[in-house]
Amino acid sequence: MNEDMNTSTLRGPLDHEIRDQIINAATQHFGHYGYEKTTVSDLAKAIGFSKAYIYKFFDSKQAIGGVICSNRLAMIMQIVEAAIAEAPTASEKVRRLFRSISEAGSDLFFHDRKLYDIAAVASRDLWPSVKTHELRIRELIQQIVLEGRQSGEFERKTPLDEAVNAIFLMLRPYVNAAQLQYNLDTAPEAVVLLPALILRSLAP
Repeated sequence: MNEDMNTSTLRGPLDHEIRDQIINAATQHFGHYGYEKTTVSDLAKAIGFSKAYIYKFFDSKQAIGGVICSNRLAMIMQIVEAAIAEAPTASEKVRRLFRSISEAGSDLFFHDRKLYDIAAVASRDLWPSVKTHELRIRELIQQIVLEGRQSGEFERKTPLDEAVNAIFLMLRPYVNAAQLQYNLDTAPEAVVLLPALILRSLAP
């Protein structure tokens, strides 16, 4: 299935206020009952709109879930970017990248469990919002590696794309919500040991 988002999800006039009202109500409804157990008909009854009216703004339940997922992933990216923004070195940015991603995902899991399920479904089915999020993480990793190479912290022999991909693959169990739920117990230890191993491999 393809996730329809942004203006492509709208079938009627661009009425942002009503669209936001649907998203806010759906966030609360999914948060209470869960994404997979909720139908568009359930949402329509909860919001007080007709099912047909909701379809004027969103092509499917997945389109609604996609917007909510994008909002949550954007929040995680804000946390991650804030965590590494003031790091004095590229090495410290690697450490903070692992820690902030793991902590932000774990916080969503434990404090917003039903909404976490949307992220898990999105990760499992590779919704566009998840692909965009993973691409942004890769870009962030590349920026850090380049910074480390320019400062002399990291070696330059390994092809950049290989180094970036290797780091991302080690980080992916904590980026991907569908995988994180099976790695929560080991996450506190992993986000210390994995960056340390990576930094040793990147040393000049």
